[in-house]
Amino acid sequence: MASAQFSISGKITNQSGDVLPGATISLVNPALNTQADVNGNYRLGSVPAGSYTLKATFVGYQTFTKTIILSGNQSVNFTLTSGVFSAEEVVITATRAGHNSPTAFTNLSKKDLEKTNFGQDLPYMLNQTPSVVITSDAGAGIGYTGIRIRGSDASRVNVTINGIPYNDSESQGSYFVDLPDITSSINNIQVQRGVGTSTNGAGAFGGSINIQTTTRRDTGYADINNSVGSYGSVKNTINLGTGLLGGKFSVDGRLSRIKSDGYIDRASSQLKSFFVSGAYYGATSTLRANIFSGYERTYQAWNGIPDYIISDESIPNRRRYNELGLMPDGTYYKDQVDDYLQNHYQLLYDQKLSDKVSFSGALHYTKGKGYYEEFKTDAKVADYGLTPVVIGGTTISKTDLARRRWLDNDFYGVTYALKYLPQDNLNFTLGGAYNRYTGAHFGNIIYTKQSAGIPPNYEYYRDDAEKNDFNIFGRGEWKTGNTIIFADMQYRRIYYSFLGFDRNLNNVQQNTTLNFFNPKVGVTYEFDAQNNIYASFAVGNHEPNRDDYTNSTPASRPKAENLKDFEAGYRTSTGAFKGGINLFYMLYKNQLILTGSLNDVGAQIRNNVKDSYRAGIELDGRVKITKALSWAATATISTNKIKNYGQFLNNYDDDTQAFILLKKTDIAYSPSFIASSEISLSPFKGGEIAFVSKYISRQFLDNTSNTNPAGFASSGVNVFVTDRLLKSYFVSDVRLRYNFSIRSVKNIGLGLLVNNIFSKKYEANGATYPDIEGGQVMNYNYYFPQATRNFLASVSLSF
Repeated sequence: MASAQFSISGKITNQSGDVLPGATISLVNPALNTQADVNGNYRLGSVPAGSYTLKATFVGYQTFTKTIILSGNQSVNFTLTSGVFSAEEVVITATRAGHNSPTAFTNLSKKDLEKTNFGQDLPYMLNQTPSVVITSDAGAGIGYTGIRIRGSDASRVNVTINGIPYNDSESQGSYFVDLPDITSSINNIQVQRGVGTSTNGAGAFGGSINIQTTTRRDTGYADINNSVGSYGSVKNTINLGTGLLGGKFSVDGRLSRIKSDGYIDRASSQLKSFFVSGAYYGATSTLRANIFSGYERTYQAWNGIPDYIISDESIPNRRRYNELGLMPDGTYYKDQVDDYLQNHYQLLYDQKLSDKVSFSGALHYTKGKGYYEEFKTDAKVADYGLTPVVIGGTTISKTDLARRRWLDNDFYGVTYALKYLPQDNLNFTLGGAYNRYTGAHFGNIIYTKQSAGIPPNYEYYRDDAEKNDFNIFGRGEWKTGNTIIFADMQYRRIYYSFLGFDRNLNNVQQNTTLNFFNPKVGVTYEFDAQNNIYASFAVGNHEPNRDDYTNSTPASRPKAENLKDFEAGYRTSTGAFKGGINLFYMLYKNQLILTGSLNDVGAQIRNNVKDSYRAGIELDGRVKITKALSWAATATISTNKIKNYGQFLNNYDDDTQAFILLKKTDIAYSPSFIASSEISLSPFKGGEIAFVSKYISRQFLDNTSNTNPAGFASSGVNVFVTDRLLKSYFVSDVRLRYNFSIRSVKNIGLGLLVNNIFSKKYEANGATYPDIEGGQVMNYNYYFPQATRNFLASVSLSF
């Protein structure tokens, strides 16, 4: 019996039940160790009978030890708890909500993302989180995509990567197409809804997406992932890592390529990216350098498809029609593309200064440069600052041409967070950032059919802009008994210089300075470790975007937006069920909305509407029905209204504008009901079958709610507002996964994703441009049809 050899095996998880792949399990005497696999399982073999101490360690978690007496094969599971100091996460936690925070949020782990990552853009990884609507210009999730949270578009959703702002400083949007396959380098994501906690960059008016990229893995690895699918879609990804070298260093890298023809005609994408991260680990500090880059070249599909094309059954492939780049000879301009390269450099430092104080800081620099190129038919040379020329007795006032509109920008700055825990029931965080942006906007004419007096590569406009963004915030949490009191105060100052119209309609360099104070308070009451209720009040302020400034004068320039956000909810987490309910009321003042009116420079820009609001209820939950079967679901019911809304329509009959007054109307692109469902079955070890569904109720393309007006100021015009909407849709996907290992291959993963399995024909996005012609309202609607049934299949190998 003394010479018998046995095995010790088990599973490593955290307190939330998430597995911890890469965790180290060691035996002191004899000295044996191993790492948990992708499913969190480990095994130590050939261990003689006797008494042993087992130790489990994982980055960011407290070391856990167990003493066992081994007399046969034994199963020993570990549940690790978060460490007091978690290197690389101070700045992340500074801008994130904790499990007891009075904020509505959803956390996604690396494992959650890996299940859904077949090469589609990042918004598709977030589709099953509450109150989210995603869209794809190309129709299949590769290329330009969009995301709305509670009806708010990407320009109102704050995005940070390792605490560093990602939103474009001027347009305020987030273009994930510029970071192809970033999902493969993400460790975890938190999606907050509403104003949320203080963060860096643009204020959150609908939500925040807080991304943390790759962190340390203790052992070396090599992962190869390949996907293929409908519409010529291909994804190739290689991930490599050294693991921990000498207990001090690690290097991780990724190289990706994604190609797709797109569901829409000529909506092709050619995407490339890489990610490299090197880190040094001290006893109480971490220094990490990240360099990552994305390149995209996509054929333009951003204008959508006219409704009269979609409804014309005589046109082949009418739902896939793309007219951009059509030339007079009936062929298409092959370089009707968006072409952009973006490089990111981050230096992240975390330091534990004492048992009570920790610090995190980051330096960052982002360089972007690119253009979109387009063919213009019969363009007026006067629109390009040129005087018509006479050639051979003929005046050349129009010509076919191709132009490039460039953006050459630099973004750099510093972020920091200092966390102080004077006692177990009290903590403070002081954080902030200073960021500077410079952007050169300019256009070139690169081709003309006729000379028209245009020299080669003629520059027809230039607009240089700069923006300085400073913020500082302080946050504290105090626990007394079962009650946690939360307070968060942020001051933000913005300086913006731009080329815009002055009061005399001269286009001159101008500047503006904005000061915002964003307070947040909340309270959480814990019934026990698994159940709590919370309530919060938060204020957010949001500056106008680049177009709001450049296409107006100081007299017509819109004001900044203000949001007062009230949230209350209940959360529970038991062995079989985890979920919550959240109530929200978001009261806007001076929300910026397109109304169709023309300002004093003749431009349609967004106008402030005095009173508007969003109110609703969000539910989300996951129940483990059996050991093999689980169901996750979300639902949002909301009302999204503008009070006393005025819509303007251009009347081409008499060159005036008609005015429509609506007492209360729906905010555009704000469905009143959003629901998702994921039923997951694991019929055998390593296997998963998931049935995933999403329902979106109807949405309006403008703010008129498709109703008849209460009144209008245009004599003799019949103003009826109809058919400016996106119909409701219900789509379902099926996802299959199987993971297994053989000998030297740690994991082999096979996956199949069948999107829109019932081949539903639907549009997820659109736009409308109504006017008045012949005494009637004419609706010019454009839609973005999404792909019918299509698939993506993947094979991954982990060594």
